[in-house]
Amino acid sequence: MKLLSLNLGRPKAVDCTDQAEGVTGIDKRPVDGPVRVSAPGPKGVGASGVAGDSVCELRHHGGDDQAVYAFAREDLDDWERELGRPLAAGTFGENLTTEGVDVSGARIGERWRVGSELVLEVTSGRIPCLTFQGHMGEKGWVRRFTRKGAPGAYLRVIEPGEIRPGDPIEIVHRPAHEVTVAFEFRAMTTERQLLPRVLAAGDALHPEARETARTYVEKYGTGTG
Repeated sequence: MKLLSLNLGRPKAVDCTDQAEGVTGIDKRPVDGPVRVSAPGPKGVGASGVAGDSVCELRHHGGDDQAVYAFAREDLDDWERELGRPLAAGTFGENLTTEGVDVSGARIGERWRVGSELVLEVTSGRIPCLTFQGHMGEKGWVRRFTRKGAPGAYLRVIEPGEIRPGDPIEIVHRPAHEVTVAFEFRAMTTERQLLPRVLAAGDALHPEARETARTYVEKYGTGTG
């Protein structure tokens, strides 16, 4: 398991965003590194946890619980076959393009050591937006991406550090619960009846997902009785 590519975005003006200045950092490109990764601060204030990477829409992106976005090269390859065109590392707006890591199969609260210093913790799956759809230029992209159910993972920074392409990735903690990134994503999108079960991930779960699940339980119960 390794970091195949480390990708950074720069602000770019586009027509497909509701960001106030009309810019986005989704178009990320590989860099050689080393690059420092650290907690950026609360959502709405903090941007990317990856030094030199731009997050332009702070209402929905960035912050401590979405400090880093990872996507598997294997899933990019699957999309290449489906779309019939090459997809470079960073195309999906990911900071980390991994090799040999089941990113969407990672459990919420799972911790990865990247290189010798950095420790990250999985918090949630990525919910696709219209900016992503415009960037991809694919009709019905939000629906297609959601249906695939392999959203990649947002991660928070537990221990900061420098990383570079080729660094090994080691899973240093894997919780015992069932809540994978893909499971949490389905609960948040197409299978809302799963929401009570995502609470098993505890405080590691992205606060917004946790609040969504709690609100669902208050309204509908756990669905187990």
